[in-house]
Amino acid sequence: MNKLGIFMNFWEKNWGADHRYYINKAANLGFDILEFQAQPLLDMTDDECRAIKKEADIRGIELSYSLGLNPKYDIASSDKDTREAGIKYLSDIVRKIAVMDGELFSGVTYAGWGVPGFIINDKSELLKNSVDSMKKVMKTAEEYGVTICCEAVNRFESPLINTAKEALEYADLVDSKYMGVHLDAYHMNIEENNIGDAIRLVGNRLRHFHTGENNRTAPGRGHINWDEIFSALSEIGYKKNIVSEPFVLMGGEVGLDIRTWRDLVSDTSEKALDEEAKYLLGFTKSMLKKYNM
Repeated sequence: MNKLGIFMNFWEKNWGADHRYYINKAANLGFDILEFQAQPLLDMTDDECRAIKKEADIRGIELSYSLGLNPKYDIASSDKDTREAGIKYLSDIVRKIAVMDGELFSGVTYAGWGVPGFIINDKSELLKNSVDSMKKVMKTAEEYGVTICCEAVNRFESPLINTAKEALEYADLVDSKYMGVHLDAYHMNIEENNIGDAIRLVGNRLRHFHTGENNRTAPGRGHINWDEIFSALSEIGYKKNIVSEPFVLMGGEVGLDIRTWRDLVSDTSEKALDEEAKYLLGFTKSMLKKYNM
């Protein structure tokens, strides 16, 4: 069965938090993986990073790392200094992940996260800048054995890679065995003509998968066709991680960055969120069982 995870910011309104607390919570709730934003690692010493990894090992929790790249580190930028800063920034994060024996770094790594403040009539220059920059980052990733995944996200979070097809094309251009493709049901619901076909298009190139509803609540609470998704995942023989990434709380850094302008659950107490996490884990397991995954 695929390893199943949850994103730490299901509970937390800020990107940085007590990671060890949530490692224990994830383990107690029955998850295999805890995922969180990678940028706070740069504010930690290597010893702090190793302590987090040690706690995860004790509890049998795998850690995975995601990112929404700050525009000041935009590796697709037309400004050379910005690109060079981004190459260093991403490479430094890869090294921190390696300190924690991590193997997976995903998200919007290929461009500044968000909509740019200028008109785009042609993405070719942005794409070339990003690919050229990412090839330099990949030298560090290859050195440390860290896979970087290109996540296709919706049009309101990036102009560069919105579909599975674009993610595949990007991975081909970067041309490294440590470059993977990351798909997310929430984003696919907005951008793809057919989610099942998009999953089948990526096939065995799919390295990471996120579940979340049409409005970023827990899978099974909205209108996404999960039978279509899990039947396609089963068809391609997907055996890698599935991480649920609901963002349901208004406020804080997360509420601002994700644009969550109201609480998406009626009860935001920690106890109620824990129960919702149990529900989404059970829902995911039921879909895996239904499609013999």
